[in-house]
Amino acid sequence: MTFSTLPPLAARRCWHAAINPMHSTIYFSPDLRTELGLLGIEGPAAALSSRSAAMGAVGPGTVVAAFYSYSHAHLARFFPAVWQKAAPEQVLDARLRAVDATLTRLLGAEALASPELAEAADLAMRATEACARPGRTLYSAHADLPVPEAPHLRLWHATTLLREHRGDGHLTALLIAGLDPVEALVSHNATGRGMTSKWLLATRGWSQDDLTAAADRLRERGLLDAGAELTEAGTALRARLEADTDRLDAAPYEHLGAAGLARLHELGGGFVARVIAAGAFPADLTGKG
Repeated sequence: MTFSTLPPLAARRCWHAAINPMHSTIYFSPDLRTELGLLGIEGPAAALSSRSAAMGAVGPGTVVAAFYSYSHAHLARFFPAVWQKAAPEQVLDARLRAVDATLTRLLGAEALASPELAEAADLAMRATEACARPGRTLYSAHADLPVPEAPHLRLWHATTLLREHRGDGHLTALLIAGLDPVEALVSHNATGRGMTSKWLLATRGWSQDDLTAAADRLRERGLLDAGAELTEAGTALRARLEADTDRLDAAPYEHLGAAGLARLHELGGGFVARVIAAGAFPADLTGKG
């Protein structure tokens, strides 16, 4: 048996505080919409194509398998047609330009040139050395991309690798837990840490009827109560789900070590706090309801 050298939940806390939000700034960035708009890619297709482009000119089946929580019918509105407007390589180039503009705007030139940001980028890249490719579609696709030289772009690239590595493992945990895509979204919303229903309906392609039906299925399994709150069994299932995800995602953070992980949390968390304060995300993005 392998025993962790890290404090309990340290890797998960770092991921939530310093890694996932840094990667996710791009999906709500006006700079991404501007850059992809120049390629003729507008609306929801901008965020969807920017995340999937590393996999190549894929169709909706591949995207729904990699993203998990999106409606296939919704994705079929954009794929593969989006690749007729711009090749995946053009989308990736546009995305990196948007990341540059976004982080410059949110953090400022002084922060981008700081030794602390370069240190955070080096720590995050070191963690990626222990990421594994097998069974991890989005991570593996992004791991084939070149590493940018500029520290802020290298930090974003590293957080993207770490985000997708954990996300790919999370899909395995969802399958083991027996949660279909809509049930996963509804049960996550019930924890208070997932997207609000407003944003689920706006981004994932499901209808209110789909969300209601998923809630009914969760109630039938004893996971959700009449008030749309998690039951004791539902809370336990979500806890097992996160623990399984932690286990599948442990290697990068074990590789970094306790001191390195703590430093990445400190530095990366500080930069994330700044981008949040600068308005990187909608105020109503997460929470119950």
